[in-house]
Amino acid sequence: MWTKLQVAPPGPGRPLDPSSCRPLMGSSCILCAFQGLGLRSQPRTHPGPGLQLCPGPIPSPPVPKILFIYLYRGRREGEKYQCVHPLMHPLLGTGLQPRCFWTLLLLTLSMLLLASLLCVDTNMLTPLLGGQPEGHPITNIMFLKTHKTASSTVLNILFRFAETHNLSVALPAGSSFHLGYPWLFLASYVEGAGREGSQQRFNIMCNHLRFNLPEVQKVMPNDTFYFSILRNPVFQLESAFTYYKRHAPAFQAAPSLDAFLSAPHTFYNQSLDLRNVYSRNSMWFDLGFDPDAAATESYVRARLADVERRFQLVLIAEHFDESLVLLRHRLRWQLDDVVSFRLNSRSQRSVVSLSPENQERAKRWCALDWRLYQHFNRTFWASVHAELGLRRLRAEVGRLHARRRELSGLCLQEDALKNRAQITDRKLLPYQSGEADVLGYNLRQGLDNETLRRCRQMVMPELQYTAHLYSLQFPEKPPKNIAFLEA
Repeated sequence: MWTKLQVAPPGPGRPLDPSSCRPLMGSSCILCAFQGLGLRSQPRTHPGPGLQLCPGPIPSPPVPKILFIYLYRGRREGEKYQCVHPLMHPLLGTGLQPRCFWTLLLLTLSMLLLASLLCVDTNMLTPLLGGQPEGHPITNIMFLKTHKTASSTVLNILFRFAETHNLSVALPAGSSFHLGYPWLFLASYVEGAGREGSQQRFNIMCNHLRFNLPEVQKVMPNDTFYFSILRNPVFQLESAFTYYKRHAPAFQAAPSLDAFLSAPHTFYNQSLDLRNVYSRNSMWFDLGFDPDAAATESYVRARLADVERRFQLVLIAEHFDESLVLLRHRLRWQLDDVVSFRLNSRSQRSVVSLSPENQERAKRWCALDWRLYQHFNRTFWASVHAELGLRRLRAEVGRLHARRRELSGLCLQEDALKNRAQITDRKLLPYQSGEADVLGYNLRQGLDNETLRRCRQMVMPELQYTAHLYSLQFPEKPPKNIAFLEA
């Protein structure tokens, strides 16, 4: 029994018929070269009279479409033989000298090996080459800003993009800072939307509203990109309890979040739904659905399908930076367009830690939000795998982190969040809601005008930025007043 390396699967590189061998003088081995897809070792009978496998390593590069080499030693009636691939037969009658033939063969092998090494996944190269998007950036965008989901940071990204590119924003009319929330959205809540039949179209919509598609379509173009963001409802509810403790009747009546979760129906009055929107299934409510509906399988599936049909992307707050990478990919934006600092976040002392038992209670109490979150967490990662792959995702997240660190060192004093008492510029003071200790930033001193402008954009709280854009977009109208800044 003789051993021979054989191509798998059979094809253009299948073992050669020894009858195709031709004499080649001056060598104790004969070369059998052909194209193959891969090599495996398997028993085989003697390849032909007087032929045996040459000792020594046999090249086997793990790449497709490369010439693999078989070496045989043998004699037939005192002559040396060369195994020749049928594609090489035309060379035999050309008078090509053996030395010239081997030189050409080695040159060919070297070129093919180099080509194989250069055949790498272009997705892996994209981050190294800067990750530049292809095509024109998307500029018509509707972001459904859900509550307590890191959505204020996303709003800042969109506001900055709109201001930088001179895009119009669907801003709340008059003195308001939200688009009619908690009532279902109406086009008339937008400043400058106009009367029925003559609505102005806007590029960006991202202030708080309760989703109502027919009315949204009155003020947004047909090619608008719709997206939103969700957060694990356990932690979303914990945050809402702290922020809206003095607003929602259900939270006002409860001495603590633990007490609320132990008997939520004791504190929650369904008839006060518009005042209690933050206390149960608030993300479901923001999407325009009934937060008190029974979580039957058919109902939940139908509403999830509604969201999938309208929203091209749903971000996940627990994977915020990964979400920004995927968002940038979809919108075809530059890296600096999505680099951001955390906004409207709390100090750790105002965060309540829930026991495993109360976390399960929160999931049951907000069952609709829990189903919503589970579903779109799965679809998010499916999109990541399909469009980016984990290797490219990690590389682009790394670039995002590096750029954030660079801008943090450029813009921020001490590279840290500050509490209300530590913030020196009152115009950058975030609104303090409920029992939350909302943090903000101090900017470095001595920045040039352009750098100062860009840095201020990145740390400007939501209310101040809304008022700023309103003044730019509607200079003829009275500016929006921010009461707590004037107190």
